[in-house]
Amino acid sequence: MGFADQRFNVNLSILFTELPLLERPAAAAAAGFTAVELWWPWVGSPAPERSELDALRKAIENAGVRLTGLNFYAGQLPGPDRGALSIPGEESERFRANIDVAADFAESLGCKALNALYGNRVEGVAPAEQDALALENLVLAARAASRIGAILLIEALNKPESPLYPLVSAPAAMGIVDTVNQASGLGNARFLMDLYHLSMNGEDLPSVIEQYASQTGHVQIADNPGRGAPGTGALPLQNLLDQLRKAGYEGWVGLEYKPGDGPSTEAFGWLPQEARAAH
Repeated sequence: MGFADQRFNVNLSILFTELPLLERPAAAAAAGFTAVELWWPWVGSPAPERSELDALRKAIENAGVRLTGLNFYAGQLPGPDRGALSIPGEESERFRANIDVAADFAESLGCKALNALYGNRVEGVAPAEQDALALENLVLAARAASRIGAILLIEALNKPESPLYPLVSAPAAMGIVDTVNQASGLGNARFLMDLYHLSMNGEDLPSVIEQYASQTGHVQIADNPGRGAPGTGALPLQNLLDQLRKAGYEGWVGLEYKPGDGPSTEAFGWLPQEARAAH
């Protein structure tokens, strides 16, 4: 087995960011990829103008790539924000305003995976209060995902870079997956296994894969240290992806790494051209 046995997509919110948003799908296609994913690209607007949504949809369609993953509104990414849905007040209201907008946009492009990031812990608000709000909003998100035939992804980040984010281990994220599935009754919540974040937390990645591959809805990769392309750090990513395949995971692997000092087109040398198109 090897990289050619995987289905890769490119995260256009961290790669090709040297280009305007509407030019990135075509750039990914020119680099040989047939699928892309996105963080919510309108940082200040959970419900942008229809013309903006239509322009991005057209750019993706015209490029001939598939949208295979989309984040719900999560504030400023990358940056100090790590999500919105568990933050009382304006941020959670923005998340709610975004739920159907994001789901409808995903549906229009056949996207079947929506990622909902928890919010940071807030000083002066009890964690239990934030968790109750989070569950309420995650159930709403699960219903919206179910409406379009999609899964809801729950992601663990890493404590060194996101010290106020409460889900900084695979078991913590899986606990929320199980709680949401129980509360919604829909069973469509899944684990987003980001191997970079989990490695930054010092987790035993082979053990995580063994335990949670069957409940994983999406995988993202970057090397560690540095969050660069595979081969720039020390993670045995090919071996880990091979293990995932052997464990039964057949979904997408999102390339969510920093391109380095050069243009994004130079950040894919590790991946043979023939392995970039979904098969």
